[in-house]
Amino acid sequence: MAGNTFGTIFKLTTFGESHGAAIGGIIDGCPAGITLDMDVVQKEMDRRRPGQSAIVTQRKETDRVEFLSGIFEGVTTGTPIGFMIKNEDHKSKDYSHIKDIYRPSHADYTYQQKYGIRDYRGGGRSSARETACRVAAGAIARKLIPDIKINAFVSSVGEIFIDKPYQALDFSLIDTNDVRCPDTETAAKMENYIKEVRKEGDTIGGTITCVLQNVPAGLGEPVFDKLHAELGKAMLSINAVKGFEYGSGFCGARMKGSEHNDIFNTDGTTKTNLSGGIQGGISNGMDIYFRVAFKPVATLMQSQESIDIHNNVTEVKGKGRHDACVVPRAVPIVEAMAALVLADFYLISKTSKIF
Repeated sequence: MAGNTFGTIFKLTTFGESHGAAIGGIIDGCPAGITLDMDVVQKEMDRRRPGQSAIVTQRKETDRVEFLSGIFEGVTTGTPIGFMIKNEDHKSKDYSHIKDIYRPSHADYTYQQKYGIRDYRGGGRSSARETACRVAAGAIARKLIPDIKINAFVSSVGEIFIDKPYQALDFSLIDTNDVRCPDTETAAKMENYIKEVRKEGDTIGGTITCVLQNVPAGLGEPVFDKLHAELGKAMLSINAVKGFEYGSGFCGARMKGSEHNDIFNTDGTTKTNLSGGIQGGISNGMDIYFRVAFKPVATLMQSQESIDIHNNVTEVKGKGRHDACVVPRAVPIVEAMAALVLADFYLISKTSKIF
């Protein structure tokens, strides 16, 4: 199975299925001599784990990371870092009813067509459970780039949006509510709406905005490995993501060049930042900001028409424990993938010039 490794120098390869014995990963290319705080790593895992609030799936996983190699006395050794996260609360019987049925908008049908076999228990390898490995690796990646601030937050749920620019928000409030929205009034509306949708047996989508600050100028590798291209790939590799835009995004397509150009200040900064901190695929030292769109979770607690493995029309209804809205738990995943991209480009940048 191809496609399980991300990165060029700082590489993450993940393994495991949602209802297997464990998930895990191998980080290769991490330099030696980096001191790690395992409590910080676990804190990031706790932000993503299921069962953390009333508005997310109630699957009970501690998501304790067990490091197997590459770390000695809390310091990286330069060798591959292997880690494992045991699956403790997998209830495979919740999925026995879909053994021979394809769930709408899931990976059931495509995995069957591609491999001729599929693990129907929670989606197997296609499950978002895999993203726990990314969060663990992202926590280590951040140690390579400690001066860069990475803050993601929920900016919309359904039709409920934050109506303020990110500069007007207090990022310290992100984790003070279950939705992870730094605007407390909007957060309350989002949470109530998610609960309403959940009671209906339905799901809802949303967006996450991520802001990268103190990024040095010069990160990114034209022509095909532009910084925004790699950020886009990173975000689009996350389960349920349907869209990515940075800087002015699609709004820029409605503007004239005279409106869109970022005019320089004498110190190299720009008066505006519609470029989103990236020009020519390379960071320019300004804030990098982007938005990620997540679709509604495909598993509904409602009956839906579908087909079985023999192409017979049937009905399917979700069972077990599922998120009504994925965005609150996806915030640390977005941050982790951004950290992996930046850490990788930071190491690559060391090969760009000798002075």
